[in-house]
Amino acid sequence: MTDSTANTVSTTISANGIATVTLNRPEKNNAFDDSMIAQLIGHFQAIDNDPNIRAMILAASGKNFSAGGDLAWMKRMASYSYEQNLQDAHGLAQMLKTLNFMSKPTIARIQGAAYGGAVGLACCCDIVVASSDAKFCLSEVKIGLIPATIAPYVIAAIGERASRRYCLSAELIDAQKALQLGIASEVVASNELDNCIANICKQLLSNGPSAMSAAKQLIFELAHQPIDAAIIETSCQAIAQRRAGPEGQEGLSAFLEKRKPQWYKDQ
Repeated sequence: MTDSTANTVSTTISANGIATVTLNRPEKNNAFDDSMIAQLIGHFQAIDNDPNIRAMILAASGKNFSAGGDLAWMKRMASYSYEQNLQDAHGLAQMLKTLNFMSKPTIARIQGAAYGGAVGLACCCDIVVASSDAKFCLSEVKIGLIPATIAPYVIAAIGERASRRYCLSAELIDAQKALQLGIASEVVASNELDNCIANICKQLLSNGPSAMSAAKQLIFELAHQPIDAAIIETSCQAIAQRRAGPEGQEGLSAFLEKRKPQWYKDQ
């Protein structure tokens, strides 16, 4: 394993190319502030630009994933002008956008509480594995705020109807309800979190790296679009490019020759 740690965020990279980004403020329930947000942007960008990394896990130390915004940070923001608050919001928005549109598969590992902006982090990941004791809450309205920068990702994950309930009510969402809503992809006992994620990573490592990236990009392009001639043409061009490209050719050859493709890594 390699390790690089900067203040409240750390990244480890396994030999098979799985990066784990960990929030490291357990004494503050991993609440994030502008410093942690800036660090996360840097870690996400570095991982996305590293061709040797195949997937990323977003995790947190301690008993809770994240309590959302740090109280001291919010106290500072209360004294900011509109322009300062706008600039601050752009930082959080950039972090969420960077995570959401990473070209590599992303997995959130959620234990304990995931409140406020932490729900946004979960909704920006491709796959969310939550412990059975996890609790989610879109808590912003409790203190007179709104879940603004995370809203596009929350709505994309759970839909408009559910968003209208939970963004307004700020009620607790248990793990099973999170699974039903689409915040969580899997719910397992807390002692099974790592095994579940390891199995998902094993599946991801058997797939073509650039194919997964292209599939993710295609989903963004096609989501919520009418199925018209332009969309059909886009999908046809996408598969034609993959079939004619080197990874597609290697994958098809490996399948026909009954061997593992070159990108496959033993677990």
